[in-house]
This record gives sequence, structure tokens and C-alpha cells, in this order.
Amino acid sequence: MLPMDFCNTYPRQERKARAVSLLEQVNIAEQADKLPSALSGGQQQRVAIARALANDPSIIIADEPTGNLDSQTADSIFSLFKSLAQAGKTVIIVTHEKEFASTFETSFSIADGAVVNKPVTA
Repeated sequence: MLPMDFCNTYPRQERKARAVSLLEQVNIAEQADKLPSALSGGQQQRVAIARALANDPSIIIADEPTGNLDSQTADSIFSLFKSLAQAGKTVIIVTHEKEFASTFETSFSIADGAVVNKPVTA
């Protein structure tokens, strides 16, 4: 809820429900009352994703968002990002997981700081 408190984007009485909803979207709502130190690295990663979405940003930039996640959880996170993109959000993801490139409308491959292929648009 802290990002919503700082930015005052949502009324105070709506913030907890929104926070729980975001935690549900990343499949971690049952951990809502735990301190960060009581969470695994993958759980902390999912909380960070939920926190980044707290103020409903129009652009989401995620650098290796699934780096600490198992493959099933990574699939669900990429599905979440895809649904956000389909809802009109701009989603930029940096990942080494090439199998997710086809998930999105446009993807680029970069090697040694240079684009090595033309954008692939679905």
C-alpha cells in the first residue's frame, strides 16, 4: 500500500483492497500479512511486481521480472504482463527467456549492445 500512500492515487479506504487484489494477481495474497524477511526470494519478486502496479502506471518496465521464479510462476507473471498490454498498458520487459518473446506484440533481440534482428510483430 505504500506506493499508493506516497502518491495518493487511490482514496485511503480503497488502498488495502487494491493491494490485496494485486497480490492475488501475482498469486501471493495469502502472504499479505508477512514481513518481507519472512518471504522467499520468489515471493519477494512477486510482491515487487504487485508494488510496481499499485498506482496503475501506463508504462511498465520490468528487468528480468521472472529471474527468481519457477517456470509455472513465470508463466503466470508473463500472462499478467500480456493482459496488461492487451488492456492498453505499454509493457517493456528485458529477459533472457527467449520462449516468452512470442507472447508479446513486438520483440527485439539485442547482443553486445546492438539490435541484432528487426522487430518481430505478431
